[in-house]
Amino acid sequence: MRRRLGQNLTSWVFVLLGWLAASGAFAQVELQDVRVWPGPDSTRVVFDLSGAIEHKLFTLDNPSRVVIDVPNASRGAVGGADGRGIVDRVRTGQRSPDTLRLVVDLQKSVRVKSFVLPPSGRYGHRLVVDLDTGTPTITPATRATSAEAPPAPVVPMAEKPIIIAIDAGHGGEDPGARGARGTKEKDVALAISRRLAKLVNAQRNMRAVLIRDGDYYIDHRERTRLAREAQADLFVSIHADAFTDRRARGSGVYILSQRGASSEHARTLARRENESDLIGGVRLDDKDDVLASVLIDISQTAALEASFDAAERMLGEIGTINRLHQTTVQQANFLVLKAPDIPSVLVETAFISNPEEERRLSDSDFQARLAQRLLKGIQGYFSDYRPLMTVASASDAGAVEPVADAYTVQSGDTLSEIAARFSISMAALRVANGLGSDTIRIGDRLTIPSTH
Repeated sequence: MRRRLGQNLTSWVFVLLGWLAASGAFAQVELQDVRVWPGPDSTRVVFDLSGAIEHKLFTLDNPSRVVIDVPNASRGAVGGADGRGIVDRVRTGQRSPDTLRLVVDLQKSVRVKSFVLPPSGRYGHRLVVDLDTGTPTITPATRATSAEAPPAPVVPMAEKPIIIAIDAGHGGEDPGARGARGTKEKDVALAISRRLAKLVNAQRNMRAVLIRDGDYYIDHRERTRLAREAQADLFVSIHADAFTDRRARGSGVYILSQRGASSEHARTLARRENESDLIGGVRLDDKDDVLASVLIDISQTAALEASFDAAERMLGEIGTINRLHQTTVQQANFLVLKAPDIPSVLVETAFISNPEEERRLSDSDFQARLAQRLLKGIQGYFSDYRPLMTVASASDAGAVEPVADAYTVQSGDTLSEIAARFSISMAALRVANGLGSDTIRIGDRLTIPSTH
């Protein structure tokens, strides 16, 4: 009896083990692919995996590298990836039979952030490692702190160059929507953005700043920060719409919803002390709650009103070359529109999920006409909202005109390296030289704006 019971128990154990193996309970997660997405200020490394993981990350110096250990995982057939951006190469190996080791060899030390993503769309489980090169930001001018400081003298005003921040949606590992023919929203958005930037830069006293000028991803709040750093007068985000019903078609233009504005108002107020935030050039860190809230509200209300005006003009122009999905400006809680002091507009150029509009979006002639219509709307807006700047007069006591340096591009130089060398931002360097992209050539003479 005892022997039969032991045999039955053993049989049940084997059955249970077989079931667990069949269900994948003991199966290792497998590395399926490695992708490296370089950008001007950061590089993203994405590891595609067959299942959910936990991971431990640490960095090493001499040489600089990021090391990630993933328990209960194997590398499968993936040996690594070639380097791009700041990454020299990515290596994979088994630290032990049940622990996968991932090594990212770097050109220099960087700030590192990692996180995991669940399956979404065409992607499965992912481990994302962001490598931030830490490009310097523009430093605001120091303000007077003395309570007895004399009132500022009245200075004349002059028209300032109009700066348009053009944001190509998505990018890098985020392709956005995808058409039936394989057209990616990120590619369409970048192509139209580049065409619009070229047209803007051809206008007298107008300059374009491309927030993204390559196939890399930028965080939504970083996009608005870059626009503010470039002192943009208008932020235009370019996208292509999609819907499950392939018959949906037409263009649309969006601004931030009132609900989204309210939440951003609260966020700006809450963070002002830690970030010394600026609204329309006014510092908030030394203001009490009531005054700071009023300043934010005034700035935000003006920005929303201006956004609506610009959006209406752009929508009307787009309607001359394409059917409108909505005949009025729409409002939505898009994160990329939340700069509280810059008029911001999001353009859904057409439905990439509609076969006919997907073909049009891929057509260079349609892209060119769309960019021309957007420019026309922008010009109409600035005919009424001309930005001004103060001009220091010769009679101002102690007034000194900032002197800009010049630099001649040498072999091996990149725009990001030059910006870092002179402790300025890439956005400021682009604006000072009227650059619509990050492309520079040997012998180019660049103006280096003063940071003082």
